[in-house]
Formats: sequence, C-alpha cells, structure tokens
Amino acid sequence: MRLGSDHAFNYTWLLLLETTHGVSQEEPGLIRGFGLLQATALNMSNMVGVGPFITIPLIIAAMGGPQCMLGWLLGAVLAMCDGLVWSELAAAMPGTGGSYLYLREAFRTTRLGGLLPFLFIWQFVFSGPLEIGSGYIGFVQYVGYFWRTMTAGQGRSISLGAGLLVILLLYRKITAIGRLTVVLWIGMLATVGWIIAGGLANFHASVVFDFPPNAFTFTRGFAAGLGSAMLIAMYDFMGYYDICYVGGEVRNPERVIPRSIIYSVLAVAVIYTLCNLSIIAVVPWREAVNSKFIASQFIEKLYGARAASAVTVLVLWTALASVFALLLGYSRIPYAAAVDGHFFPVFARLHPTGRFPHVALLVMGGLAIVASMFDLDAVISALLTSRILIQFIGQIFAVHYLRQDRSHVRPFRMWLYPVPSVIAFIGWSYIFLTSGWNYAGFGLLTLAAGCAAYWVWKRVARAA
Repeated sequence: MRLGSDHAFNYTWLLLLETTHGVSQEEPGLIRGFGLLQATALNMSNMVGVGPFITIPLIIAAMGGPQCMLGWLLGAVLAMCDGLVWSELAAAMPGTGGSYLYLREAFRTTRLGGLLPFLFIWQFVFSGPLEIGSGYIGFVQYVGYFWRTMTAGQGRSISLGAGLLVILLLYRKITAIGRLTVVLWIGMLATVGWIIAGGLANFHASVVFDFPPNAFTFTRGFAAGLGSAMLIAMYDFMGYYDICYVGGEVRNPERVIPRSIIYSVLAVAVIYTLCNLSIIAVVPWREAVNSKFIASQFIEKLYGARAASAVTVLVLWTALASVFALLLGYSRIPYAAAVDGHFFPVFARLHPTGRFPHVALLVMGGLAIVASMFDLDAVISALLTSRILIQFIGQIFAVHYLRQDRSHVRPFRMWLYPVPSVIAFIGWSYIFLTSGWNYAGFGLLTLAAGCAAYWVWKRVARAA
C-alpha cells in the first residue's frame, strides 16, 4: 500500500487481484474465516500476554533502573520496522506458514531455496515450543500469588493442565476460534486497562524518574545492558506477525495482514509504555526488580488484597490468551511444510470435520508443555538467539530478493524502503551480539546443526 494519490489505485488493484489471480480465494482444505478485527485481536493477544507482567523485573535488572524504558522505546521502533518487512512478504505471499513460505519463495531460484526453509523449520522445533512454554511459566508464576507454598513439582502439574486446556480450546474449526480470539482479546484489554487507569490516577513522577547515578553514561556495560533490555522488550513485542502464520485462513489477506500488523504494533507500544510507567510509578523500581507477580503487587498497593486477587485472575486469563494465539499460529507451520513435501507427511493431515491441522496442533502443544519446565530468563534468551539469524534477518534479505523477482505482485510496499529494513537488520544484529556468548553460541550451534541435518536429509532423500 502507498500513501496519498496512490491509495485509490492500490485499492482497485487489490480488487483486480482478487478476481483475476485468485489470491484471496480459499487455500485448499482451509477456511478463510479471519477478518481485520480477528487478525488484530490475534496479534495483540499474542503480544500482550503474560510477558510484560513477568519481564518488568528482568528489564529493570538489565539496565539497573527506570532507564530501561529506553529498551522499550527502541524495541517499539524495531518492531515497527520489522513489521513492515513481514507486511510486504505476507501481502505478496498470503498463504499459510509465515516465514517458511516467505523464505522458500523468495530464494527459490537460488541455492538457498531449499536450505533456508529447512533451517527455519529446524530452529522452529527449538524456538516455537520455548516461546509458548514461556507463557506457561508466567502462568505458573502468577498462580503463585494464590499458592505461596507451591513446590516446583506442583508448578509443573499446573503447566501441564494449562497446556492441555489450550490444546482442547484450539481443537475446533477456525470460524469458532476467530470468535474465541476476540473474547480472549477483550479480557486482555480489561487487564491492561485496569492497570493503566490505576497507575495514572496514582502517578508519582519522582518514583518513576528515580534514576541511579550515571544512569545514561555510555559505557560497555550500558551498551550490553541496553542490548539485554531490547532482547526482553522484543520478547514482549513478539507476536505482531502471528496472523502471518495463518495467512491461508484470512479474508482479503493483502489488505488485512499489513493493517493488522501496523495497528497491533502501534496499539501495543502505547499499552506497554503506559502500563510500565504506571507500575513503576506505584511500585518503586528497587522493589519491583525482585517481584515475581508485579501486577498483583501493584494492585494490592493501590486497592488491597481482594482487588489484587481479581487482577491476578485477569493476568492468568491474559496468559492463556497469549499461548492460545501462539499455538494457533505455530501449529500451522509444520502443516505448511508437510503439505509442501519438506516435513513429515503426517503433519499435513487435517481434521476430517473441523478442517484444521490436528496432528501439528497436538505435537506442538505437547512440546510446549515440555519447554515450560525450564527457567524463564534462559527460555527468553535461547528462543530469540535461535530465531534471529534465520527468521528475522533471513526475511530482511527475502524482501530484497522479492523486489528483484518480478513474478510476485506486491500489493503492499514497505514505506521508505530500504530504511526500515536497514534499521531492522541493525537492531536484530545488536540484540544477537549483546546476548552473551552462551546464548549467541546456542544460536550459532543451532544453525550449524541444522545445516548438518539438512545435508543428511538430502542424502537420505536422494537414496530413497
């Protein structure tokens, strides 16, 4: 989409695409049941899950004070720039599978055309369940507000129960899921709305801007801390692209997907800013940095234990909404790869009556439950570093290759190209390089192992 006088031309062109090229028709076997409201709700439910309510202490610790808000700001800029990358790719290739589809199609005429899609699925086996599992970890943390004597074993049992509940909710046709997504989204908005309203009504600037000495002195430690803060911020922003994974189930995807991404990033950036400022305006950051359930503690300070219990229930609702959105999108990735012949055929099976990929849903849901048994900070760092090189940076180059390939119509074009791509590349590279040798090494090791696995897979395929 372009601005100004080109808007009418692009709208007419989109209508022409729908009638002549069939790009908005149903993908075989799937139902296009998501509109703009459902798509935006899906993205926002994914983005504003339990993440902000469990990572505020982590991001404060990363920079040692309220200057951590700089990490949120830069994270919002990176999310918007990267969102434009996703938007251009999704509008040009509005099918199911997200990054898998984009990497396969953008590089299909190069030697990377087979390797990159395989590597994406390979790293996704590690990062996808870790991301969903982090939501279950946060869910258990907030259950701890009610159950202060909960043991580690009991927490794992709660993770198992929550994981099974989400699988059960998703085990149905997409039209029913679209309605359920909006209901969960409303619950999320109620949660953050309550927190923001309470914080703004009791805002104390002296508490918010209580910076420690030399808070903004640029040193090596400051640069590393800012990178860590951005990593945590991007973990919380992750999900602005979730609708891309179910692109084959979206009505008018060339218009709906870019708009849902942009609306989601803008809305959530405002929500995060107000939510975080509201919390540290009431709970001093030196106290907040040690909290396990900061939202509950925040409401308890303002309104007492009963209100804190109520907001804890809403946070638990929001956590379930987030993992619901994640598992919905991520279960479609191995399905798309299997349909294309690049993954095990069993994942291509659709439910006989609901017409959804039930095998992929069950497998990814089970792996997410297993991932929830790890520590939160390790899960966040590992899932991002394993994903940055192939998915996020790979897609930036995919946009470039797509623009050289005239066989793809591009209903949406990134604004100010290539500036957003350059900013996204610098931002993701900075986060990767400042993540620490352990996690950067994990990302590189995952990449190397994937290349070896691809070589073995190709040899076996040739022999067969």
